[in-house]
Amino acid sequence: MTADCRVLLTGVCALLAVPVALYGQDPVPPVEQGVRIGITYTPGVRPGMLVLRTDAGEIVDSVEAILTRDLDYSDQFEMITLPGGERMLSTVRPAGDSGGSEGVRFGAAFAVEVEPVDSNRVIVTLYDIYGRQEKKRISVVLGQVVNQAFRMAVHDVADRFVFGAAGEMGYSASSVLFVRNQRLLAIDADGGALRSAAPAEDSVYSPVWARSGRQFIYTVFTATGAKLVLSDRPTASRRTISGTEQYTNFATTISPSGEEIAFARADGSGTHVYSYNLAQDCCLQRLTLDRFSDNLSPTYSPDGRRIAFVSDRPGLPQIYVMAVDGTGQELFAPMDWGVTGSSYAPEWSPDGTKIVFHRDVNRSPQLFILDTRSKEVRQLTSFGRNEDPTWAADSRHIAFVSDRTGSSQLWVIDLETGRVRQLTRIGGVRLPAWSPRLSETTTP
Repeated sequence: MTADCRVLLTGVCALLAVPVALYGQDPVPPVEQGVRIGITYTPGVRPGMLVLRTDAGEIVDSVEAILTRDLDYSDQFEMITLPGGERMLSTVRPAGDSGGSEGVRFGAAFAVEVEPVDSNRVIVTLYDIYGRQEKKRISVVLGQVVNQAFRMAVHDVADRFVFGAAGEMGYSASSVLFVRNQRLLAIDADGGALRSAAPAEDSVYSPVWARSGRQFIYTVFTATGAKLVLSDRPTASRRTISGTEQYTNFATTISPSGEEIAFARADGSGTHVYSYNLAQDCCLQRLTLDRFSDNLSPTYSPDGRRIAFVSDRPGLPQIYVMAVDGTGQELFAPMDWGVTGSSYAPEWSPDGTKIVFHRDVNRSPQLFILDTRSKEVRQLTSFGRNEDPTWAADSRHIAFVSDRTGSSQLWVIDLETGRVRQLTRIGGVRLPAWSPRLSETTTP
């Protein structure tokens, strides 16, 4: 039996209903220092991005602060600050023969301006300084209170500006679910808006998002085992998935279509991967049939044709892959005997090119990436204990649990720049699951 499964089964009998304090707005860490002034634009180097400060009131200040963090955390730009915080608006607008000259001098290829229209609405504009043109102009209804809807609206603007300036959609309009003291919590991608995501009385394990972003599933421990609960985000309604009222059901994955799920079930015969037709509410099928190994942590490929999972059939738990009907099971992530150990918690990237997982190195879990075409495996982390990775929607950023500062916190790593930033500051976090973009309109 895998270490993950042993811990889970032991916990079923010993779980304590430990209360968690109600959380308000989690303080968002300031944007890291180190922005450069007077940089010179060079093709192939990240373009400079300037968010203009307007001093137009608390709501606009909040919009500017959120946009600045989101654009910075996209890791697509060098964030620029003007000396003394000056606006210098006339130097970045494209109008006039000299438009853009001062913006270029300060290293900004793009600039963002927030203009209040009334107490409920702002206009946000992205300027291309080199092209001397307005790239995007978005009208945003915000309301007068900085709440979750407000924040998600601003995150969505940031994602569209990332697309307008870098050609790739951002990931800011998303949330990360995670478990702390058996409570299910959620936090925005910028580290703000910490909140509960399930009833306080639920003892929770292993959340997972549907690709639509409308639903998520998590395990709730009960007197008879551990059941799967489906939560609908728009309506906040919840229901138990039929057939999971008994035994210990956990580590769920939802097919790209949203019609099927696969999950691990621990019963008298061991731990095995099952599938279930969610759309028809029927047809439970066991996919792993070997009698002398434990199998868990399934994850669907984005095309819905394969499932990667963990099996200890080679002795140590390792990453395997199979067709969705359970056929063609084979070792997927090459083992490195004598150097690394057990592998756990695989998750397929949204673009289908990679699987991230954690693997023991000198008895400490570290993050690894598997290229699904070449099957090449490379190590991502080496400092502290790093585990339970989960992908952002851009297939570039990964959230994971690390104790590198002492307590277990959520961190985010950018695969292209290697930048690592801390997402939570509450300690004791586990089992994160990063959502797709949650904006109602997902096109650029």
